[in-house]
Amino acid sequence: MNPSADFATSPRAGRKEWTALGVLMLPLLLVSMDVSILYFAIPYISQDLEPSATQQLWILDMYGFVLAGLLITMGALGDRIGRRRLVLAGAAVFGLASVAAAYAHSAEVFIGVRALLGVGGAMLMPSTLALIRNLFRDPKQRGQAVALWTTVMTMGISLGPIVSGLLLQHFWWGSVFLINLPAMALLLFLAPFLLPEFKAPAAGRFDVLSALLSLTALLPVIYGIKELAAHGYSPVRVLTVAAGLVVGFLFVRRQRKLEHPMIDLELLRQKVYGGSLAANLLAMFATVGFAVFFSQYLQSVRGMSPLTAALWSLVPMAGVAVLAPTGAVLAQRFDRAYVMAGGFLVSACGFAWLSQVHTASALWFVLAGSAVYAGGLVAAMTLANELALGAAPPERAGSAAAVLESGQELGGALGMAILGSIGAAVYRGDLAGAPDAVRETVGGASGVAHGELLDAAHEAFVHGMGYAAIGAAVAMAGAAVLALVTLRGAGRAVAAEREPAVALPV
Repeated sequence: MNPSADFATSPRAGRKEWTALGVLMLPLLLVSMDVSILYFAIPYISQDLEPSATQQLWILDMYGFVLAGLLITMGALGDRIGRRRLVLAGAAVFGLASVAAAYAHSAEVFIGVRALLGVGGAMLMPSTLALIRNLFRDPKQRGQAVALWTTVMTMGISLGPIVSGLLLQHFWWGSVFLINLPAMALLLFLAPFLLPEFKAPAAGRFDVLSALLSLTALLPVIYGIKELAAHGYSPVRVLTVAAGLVVGFLFVRRQRKLEHPMIDLELLRQKVYGGSLAANLLAMFATVGFAVFFSQYLQSVRGMSPLTAALWSLVPMAGVAVLAPTGAVLAQRFDRAYVMAGGFLVSACGFAWLSQVHTASALWFVLAGSAVYAGGLVAAMTLANELALGAAPPERAGSAAAVLESGQELGGALGMAILGSIGAAVYRGDLAGAPDAVRETVGGASGVAHGELLDAAHEAFVHGMGYAAIGAAVAMAGAAVLALVTLRGAGRAVAAEREPAVALPV
């Protein structure tokens, strides 16, 4: 049997392609969940493995850092060796690393295994999006598939703490990793039957030096930005970001000289791809930067337990369920740039709504505003992902998807740094003269302050959250303008389909 032939001759996707997409979505969900799944488990891990304070931070951050740093490398590798092959290898690495994480016996081993999980995640994520470009050649169907991919990816980060909390009520902390095994086993079993092999017919040799430059550019930038957001200015943190930018410049210079570069610089210069990439970066800037405030608001200001707060944080997904399909329908009738701009403006209105939250505001008021911003944002991001993927030649879809996802990671880091700094500055300014433990964080204030001082800390935090929401609204308005300027008529341009990439016999 040659399943590749079925994919090569059918202009529209059938049951087999949609089943293949469903198989790909489960590991994507788990990979995105692993970014946040340790939020509840870390106290249990700390009690068992006894990590130092620095080791605990690396336990939390190592997975995300390695994932972000290797996305571009793995996207380019999938284009060269085959995307199905990379997905299968990623599932094997992720599954084995999950077992090792569940039974790690020391903090050092656990940190190393978290890095290995990041390697497996980086192997899986670009290929899942790139395979959509190959499986769904009909633009309308591809738009539906990308909408599902975007929704699953964003929901995974929200579901991580909830799944973790539920498992920890009944099992030991290693269970949060063992739940990965059934999905990875299912992928390893079904992928050879459902997924054809795709790779670029003339991608050239894999450039190891470019891979190293890419990793050593992204990691210092993202790490430095997150450190600045968490701990404020220091020369070392600024120099870390600067060093990453210098290496990034060297990486781009090398790509210009290579016959078969890891990143298609011409694609980046195209308005459709470049505009979609920038819009996605701004979207993640707003959503990740504000998510930190929303989580702290529910727990520290409203006094919810972590699990209760995580469950309430799912309510805004109702906005996604309504607005994301609405955006996809509108995109079939109107220029996608206008629909994207509309989605970003709806999101801006949601953030503006949240800037009016006070300590006495009803919970429904906060959740409704969150649903508005989340729905508009995911609707716009879905179209941006679809346009970017459609603009890329099928043989370069892996590296194009990886660059898109790397931009999202960078946008999230920038959002945490900039919006976090805005909120922190307002919070500390409102509490001038208060004890240092109170002025540091609202979580710290909840542990030491009482009465009027605690009320003042809550009011200061909500005040800072309001300014962060205004910053996010401005970013969304900027994304709307960017979409109108760079992406008008993009839907018609992408609709002119390219020839599909080579489907290799199985």
